[in-house]
Amino acid sequence: MKLASLFSGGKDSMYAIYLAQKQGHQVDCLLSVFANSDESHLLHHPNLQWTKLQSESMNIPQLTIQSISDNTDDELIILESLLKTAKEKFHIEGLVHGGIKSKFQKEKFESLCLKLDLIAITPLWDSEPEKYMDDLVDSNFDFIMTTVSSDGLDDKWLGKSISKSDVNTLKNLSKKFGFNLNFEGGEAETFVIDCPLFSNSIKIIQSEKKWDGYRGRFEIVDAGLNYNA
Repeated sequence: MKLASLFSGGKDSMYAIYLAQKQGHQVDCLLSVFANSDESHLLHHPNLQWTKLQSESMNIPQLTIQSISDNTDDELIILESLLKTAKEKFHIEGLVHGGIKSKFQKEKFESLCLKLDLIAITPLWDSEPEKYMDDLVDSNFDFIMTTVSSDGLDDKWLGKSISKSDVNTLKNLSKKFGFNLNFEGGEAETFVIDCPLFSNSIKIIQSEKKWDGYRGRFEIVDAGLNYNA
């Protein structure tokens, strides 16, 4: 099936593409809605401008649009417009997204797909958190944490590339502090810098950390594709 991907550049949307392709689907375009702020309940906000590098490395074209409101209904109108463009330009038959547990998101996206005669594909839905995080690392997904907002996650995690041992540490922290290991509740955001879908990894040239004592953000200031690897 020809699919568009709702794409944030994080581990979930990227791994959903990976699994969809393994299931035999063809992902023909990436759809990125730039959220108005980090208050959105549907969309991701940090470092979205750098998804253009991921798009280039995967050789999958990207359609983008800026949301002007954090209101869910307004965001769905914007996404509907983007999906209509994808249908016209790429003749997509469905939409893949990286939802795991949020019934709110899943129902909103399924309703939108039904309206547009598209099929919603959710390869990560109801994944067991520990197995999912292990599978990510075992599948050679290299991702960094770009925000943290939870007890147990401090500024040392910002910008950190997550290894197998880091996943084990996160497992222990999630049990101790009660946060979702896969960050489904917004405890952290991620950005993929390399994976099997890429022809070239992403090199972060310049970055900034912002930390207020509880929550923080890792801002990518400058980045490019690593053509020497």
